[in-house]
Amino acid sequence: MRRLAYLSPVNPAASGISDYSEELLPYLGQYAEITLYVEDGLRPANQLLAQGLEIRPISRLERDQRRRRYDAILYQIGNSMAHAAIWDAAQRLPGVIVLHDFVLHHFMLQYLVTRQRNIGRYRAEAVRRYGDMGARVGELMLRGRFSEAAFDMPFCEEVVAAADGLICHSRYIAERVVPMRPDLPFAVVPMGVPLPQPIERATVRRLYGLPEDALILASFGHINPYKRVGTMLRVVADLRAEGRNVHYLLVGSVSPQYDLHSAIERAGLHDCVRATGYVDRAAFEAYLAAADICINLRHPTAGETSASLLRLLGAGRPTLVTSTGSFVELPPAVAAQVDLGSGEVELLCAYCRYLADHPAFAAAMGAAARRYVAHEHTLPAAAAGYMHFLAQRYGWDAPQIQREPLWQIDPPLLSLVAADALPAPVQPAVRAVPSGTEALIATVAGAAAGLAAGESDTSLLAAAARAIGELTGE
Repeated sequence: MRRLAYLSPVNPAASGISDYSEELLPYLGQYAEITLYVEDGLRPANQLLAQGLEIRPISRLERDQRRRRYDAILYQIGNSMAHAAIWDAAQRLPGVIVLHDFVLHHFMLQYLVTRQRNIGRYRAEAVRRYGDMGARVGELMLRGRFSEAAFDMPFCEEVVAAADGLICHSRYIAERVVPMRPDLPFAVVPMGVPLPQPIERATVRRLYGLPEDALILASFGHINPYKRVGTMLRVVADLRAEGRNVHYLLVGSVSPQYDLHSAIERAGLHDCVRATGYVDRAAFEAYLAAADICINLRHPTAGETSASLLRLLGAGRPTLVTSTGSFVELPPAVAAQVDLGSGEVELLCAYCRYLADHPAFAAAMGAAARRYVAHEHTLPAAAAGYMHFLAQRYGWDAPQIQREPLWQIDPPLLSLVAADALPAPVQPAVRAVPSGTEALIATVAGAAAGLAAGESDTSLLAAAARAIGELTGE
């Protein structure tokens, strides 16, 4: 079997890529002997890792490579400091980089300033790569003023230059990396997520102290201003002003740069918004089961393929996404695309009203989302994508599965400990739906009626998604 070195954060490192790797590795291990390299001093929380793999500190990689060379080295790189030691190693020992985010600006800023203590190099790189804009934005960033313009300065060029090959999870990243290094071998590989276990909604709501009769909207993942939280607070306020019993969950860690509590207080929504902070996978899936509609908005985008979004879709929840970045690659029937602009709040309200008032359509949309993940983003397909790329890159024979998965990815058991509630406030004016949407809503309603009658869901859902999407043009 081929020998692979695999460098990644793993739990308890609070990164979505920790979960990603722990789910991928048992399937990748069907093809190869894998040594997992983790940050020095980190003790993996997942005991299955130690049972199925050899685990070594990253500081030992170069010595190990000299003693017995690996057939390939895989570096997982994302936009957080959980990848600092991995990037250190990748600069010394080239290998295949799995690029999770096109924009690495926030990572490189922290890496150069806090790890290398080299502010001058950050300034010089910002100017060399991005000119006057780089100089201006760089100074703002150094003063803790996070500018949206930073997303136009990806700072991934050095990572791409260091790669011996590149794996990404979206055409969005591939199309932007290729011009940087046209000679770089690359592959677009499905991300791969397990389908969550169905959990009874009413049970979870009782367990976590959530209102059983409310329309619950929920956002998942790291919370920062770019996740359009302020926009969603306006949506919640508008829907409640109409007399709807709406509650909003924010499930995930909160950026220290974002005063979420004050934003909720200013909106007057302390009685219907709950922010949980970082939660483990069991609690994540419990809150997901409690939600009626999931929200996955972002602008600007770092170009990431969102594992949390795939988990929402895999759970069969109707989901609203921003029409940007890799999200536009989703089939139209799988998620509702929301354009940015002056009509964003109105469109989000219209989607929420329609999904709440037409449960047959909401259920059909969720079912289509789950089927999409089950067919297009499986863990076996992700592992196969990795191995076929490595075989092509290094001239190996076609990869063959050698054994069963190293361990089973079992759905996490629902914790019986209720999550801490962190209520907070909301209350703006009602916003009217743009004129002329009734005909479009009727088109969607007709599609939903067809779904309820058992007609083909593929064409009907596509037609419904197109019709609802036209609301953005009003």
